[in-house]
Amino acid sequence: MSTVEQTAPGRTGVRLPSRLNLPEPTRVPFTRLTAVELRKQLNTRAGRWLLAAIGVVTAAIVAIMLFSGQADDGKNFGDFVAATVIPQSILLPILGVLAVTSEWSQRTGLVTFTLEPHRARVGWAKLVSAVLLGLATVVAALVLAALATFLCQAIRGSDPTWVEWKPLLGVLIGQLFVVLQGVAFGMILQNTPAAVVSYLVIPTLWTVVGSAVSWLHTASKWLDINQALQPVYDGTVHGDQWAKVAVAGAVWVLLPLLAGMWRLRRSEVK
Repeated sequence: MSTVEQTAPGRTGVRLPSRLNLPEPTRVPFTRLTAVELRKQLNTRAGRWLLAAIGVVTAAIVAIMLFSGQADDGKNFGDFVAATVIPQSILLPILGVLAVTSEWSQRTGLVTFTLEPHRARVGWAKLVSAVLLGLATVVAALVLAALATFLCQAIRGSDPTWVEWKPLLGVLIGQLFVVLQGVAFGMILQNTPAAVVSYLVIPTLWTVVGSAVSWLHTASKWLDINQALQPVYDGTVHGDQWAKVAVAGAVWVLLPLLAGMWRLRRSEVK
């Protein structure tokens, strides 16, 4: 604090401060924003119950596969991995939806955007935290599938086949797509029930319409996100299938995400 010789009225020889040498304000580190958003997803009751539901449903499906059927019938590692994909591809996007819509459903947006006025940074932090939590959930499911494969071999005497890295990478990429899609729908609608219903209904409706209407068959191959991601999950994607994944991802993930970021930055927070 610097001072100058100034005399207060009625007083002699008093040194008054001319100004305060305050440090320049700095932004909240992005890593801290991401950690806060990750904590929000883990500390809320909705987030905890959703993660618990993903774990219980995945474990139940793997257990049913483990003890049902013949010892060598569908008991490979890839079969167990495919079983974990089914519940997670439905529930993981809801995790992405909750990462965004909680600011409006729990009315915490005013506090969040007051502490960090740059809303785009908050939006990217929500996106990164949802992706990290989603990938952690997928990795845990892969570990569970590997454990089930080993137990089936030890208990039931199966002779499993351990798949190559391509299907595993395909599962990670495919589940990443659905998490990003959930975040995008949550940003656009900013309402949990509306975002969840829209995510579940609209892509499925397009799949049904594209399959039923003959003149939409060609367009459906390029614009159906479910059909485009199936070779990715199988680890057999090649050639123009990558182009179909890119086009469908741009329509169902990238464009909604950009529109959601735009609305996040401009919507009124009450």
